[in-house]
Amino acid sequence: MVIMTVTVLVPDEDGMIALSEVAGVRPVRYQWGEPLPPQAREAEVLIPKFHPAETTDEFFEGLPRLKLIQLLSAGAEDWIGDLPDGVLLSTCRGAHGGSTAEWVVGVLLLMYRELREFTALQENRQWARRTTDTLQGKRVLIVGAGDLGRQLRGRLEPFDTRVTMVGISAREGVHAVEELPQLLGEHDVVALMVPLTSKTRGMVDAAFLAEMPDGAILVNAARGPVVNTGALLAELERGRLRAALDVTDPEPLPSDHPLWTAQGVVLTPHVAGAARGVQRRSYAVAAAEIERWVNGELPDNLVHGEY
Repeated sequence: MVIMTVTVLVPDEDGMIALSEVAGVRPVRYQWGEPLPPQAREAEVLIPKFHPAETTDEFFEGLPRLKLIQLLSAGAEDWIGDLPDGVLLSTCRGAHGGSTAEWVVGVLLLMYRELREFTALQENRQWARRTTDTLQGKRVLIVGAGDLGRQLRGRLEPFDTRVTMVGISAREGVHAVEELPQLLGEHDVVALMVPLTSKTRGMVDAAFLAEMPDGAILVNAARGPVVNTGALLAELERGRLRAALDVTDPEPLPSDHPLWTAQGVVLTPHVAGAARGVQRRSYAVAAAEIERWVNGELPDNLVHGEY
């Protein structure tokens, strides 16, 4: 079989190295903010390291043969609706699931085992023993049955948790999203691992939160606008629910926002997937997706509509 040669625009040296190992690919380096190299007119694939709002029609006019944009992120919501006509979009699903799942386990252990409180005691040189809660035996509802959700399930079950999965539609081992109202009240933790779409935006509203039992923890490792911030604040201020948030709405969170001081909240600045080696893992997925394209196949992570 004859493999065609595809020109791929890459934004950094890590990309040059990763793509140079794929047969049939000619990686070409570009520098964002500078004129595109002459080879860009032959490029069929672009790996961006910029926000789509920063682009112009003139930029894409310099890429007349562009057919595929391959992201280095799992989220694609920023690009939906901003693609040139006829250009496909593929995400980096699979590169960030492990580290994001690790973050979820970490914050749950932090909260249940009261590690922040013990750290404060250490700083004051106080030896004050007490019994804490535990992650063992907790009932965890994972909303999102894709790579992120599956990775989280694999890391939670060794802690003797009881995990329930929810996806867009029902299938073996996965409940349909329409079943959420009946499931929420039966779980100690609700972990959000969904993309941001018109269907998930504002999904966690006052009615959703009201179904969660007293003392439950909401974990958002998805996107900030999946949760109605005002509705969550109302529950936090009552002390009825707790939350672990890696993402917020708005984001970045303004310094005077009430989420900073709300009781029962663990906040991190959108870093769940930001673990060492993330660039290497991202390019491994991107290279595999582009290799499929070179061989005449569609990428596995192709975004369809709102994905």
